[in-house]
Order: sequence, then structure tokens, then C-alpha cells
Amino acid sequence: MSDVPEVLFVCVHNAGRSQMAAALLDHHAQGRVHVRSAGSTPADEVNPAVREVMAEIGLDLSKEFPKPLTDDVVRAADVVISMGCGDACPVYPGKRYLDWDLTDPAGKSPEEIRPIRDDIDNRVRALLTELTAPTATR
Repeated sequence: MSDVPEVLFVCVHNAGRSQMAAALLDHHAQGRVHVRSAGSTPADEVNPAVREVMAEIGLDLSKEFPKPLTDDVVRAADVVISMGCGDACPVYPGKRYLDWDLTDPAGKSPEEIRPIRDDIDNRVRALLTELTAPTATR
């Protein structure tokens, strides 16, 4: 891993879960982690209800857009976190892969998306603690 770990969040459409995770990690990390997100089959836009529930906690996704999953973004990542993208995510040796089993917010109301957002927030905070913990010296 480089001095600043690179984390890639991947879901199918890059319109919900991965967008929320990227925004939350970027917010909490404050530059200590480089964050990207991508989708195996990107949608046309970020889910409006996802934008709404993120705005409720002060995170603006209005300028975000779904991005395609490419070999380059996977190669650049130290940690790749998939969220229901199945086998679409390329696997490279030396990368750390995690799979977060999360409900897809597609077609859900803001009330149904808030618990997903909060679950992602808890996972992101734990990941950040792990990634930025000082290395033990012997």
C-alpha cells in the first residue's frame, strides 16, 4: 500500500451503494485515503433518493455520476470492496478484496435507504480505522 491507501467501491450501477460508500469514506478520511467508485454496468445517473438521504447528512452527490469499472481503477486500488457486482470485478494478485452484502437501494424510498446508508457509514468508519491505524513497531 502507498502512503495514502486507495479504496475502490464497486456495485452494478454505481448509482447507490458504491456512491454512498465513496462519499462517506471521502468525508471521514479527510484526505487520508483516496477513494473511487465504479459500476460493472453504470446507470445514467445517481439514484435521486440516494442523493436525498446523503444530503440529509450534509453530503452533496449532485455533481457525482456513475463511472465504469475499468482494469485501471482496479489496478490502482489497494482495497476493492464489492457490493453485489458478482463476478464482474477483475481480480489481481496483491489486492485486498472485501464483499459487503448490502441491500440494493434501487427502487426504494428514502425511508428504506436510510438504514442502508447508516450500515455503510458504520462499515466505512471501521475500514478507515483499520486503514489509518499506526503500524505496530517491533
